[in-house]
Amino acid sequence: MYAIVEIAGQQFKVEKDQKVFVNRLATDEGKKVAFDNVLLIGDGDKVTLGAPAINGAQVGAKVVKHLKGDKVIVFKKKRRKGYRVKNGHRQSLSEIVIESIIAKGAKPATKTEKKAAPKKETKATTPKVEAKKAAPKTVAKKAAPAKKAEPKKAAPKAKATQDLSKLTVAVLKEMAKAKGIEGISSMKKADLIAALS
Repeated sequence: MYAIVEIAGQQFKVEKDQKVFVNRLATDEGKKVAFDNVLLIGDGDKVTLGAPAINGAQVGAKVVKHLKGDKVIVFKKKRRKGYRVKNGHRQSLSEIVIESIIAKGAKPATKTEKKAAPKKETKATTPKVEAKKAAPKTVAKKAAPAKKAEPKKAAPKAKATQDLSKLTVAVLKEMAKAKGIEGISSMKKADLIAALS
């Protein structure tokens, strides 16, 4: 009897008492592991195919040890650019031994997940915030009355005693437009001051 099972993101063809090296599992050495994602089971001439997995099928295994694979050299080069990088990599692996292949009626493997701690509410929240939380979301908002367009404020007029050099170029241009001076878009600040005085 053999099975094709997905273990740690890879598919393996496994038989009973077979040793398999898989990507590192988050299980301690000597502990048992069950894999529910069984894609195919073959028993002699009888083949059961899942769509995509077989319901109730399970492969049981035992983690023998955790180890690192052989070193692989990763060498990158771009010719005529002076770029050369050499790195080594050793993949983290787990050695497992297949103990059982169950075709039907297996209980699904339970994953132990850490439950998130409930958030503690602080007493510093204001009553207004709590009232907003309690208000139903189905209340329709009233349309705000349309605001009338306010007339643009006129540029400040130059007084005889006002120092024009302290004003910005934009303000000077507004003042020149109000007086009807032409060609102000290409004028510099000194020219604008001279034209306004």
